[in-house]
Amino acid sequence: MILGSLKNTERIEEMHPGFKAFFDYVKAHNLQSADLGTIELDGNNLFAINAEIDGKKPEDAALEAHRKYIDIQLLLIGSEAIGWKPLEDGETVSQAYDEEKDLVFYADEADEIINLQPGQFMIFFPEDLHAPGIGDGTIRKVIAKVSV
Repeated sequence: MILGSLKNTERIEEMHPGFKAFFDYVKAHNLQSADLGTIELDGNNLFAINAEIDGKKPEDAALEAHRKYIDIQLLLIGSEAIGWKPLEDGETVSQAYDEEKDLVFYADEADEIINLQPGQFMIFFPEDLHAPGIGDGTIRKVIAKVSV
């Protein structure tokens, strides 16, 4: 898991070509007022979802993980917290892995809850369980899916 700010992405961009492509796109477009939905960047290798969600209580935010994609969750508007736990510490699968959705859910509680402010992001690798969407009110965010 990586926590960072959109103001300082240079070192992170070196880690994966998809990271640079995503951050370049975000910095060149006003996603706060853009249409909601999927943004095609490089087919199945890299795409993003511009989303608006209602915040939920920590106990209602399920831990999830992905095998095929790295998630970059960038907060645009509102206040969001995201739970985190290492995948190897996940004990109770609550919904089996769905290969088509690249998604598995766990019933465990997060070890950490990290608060984000607009312009901050978290990157979750396949070895990271994460519980996004914790907060009050409306949360506007963009979620990149970067192929492993």
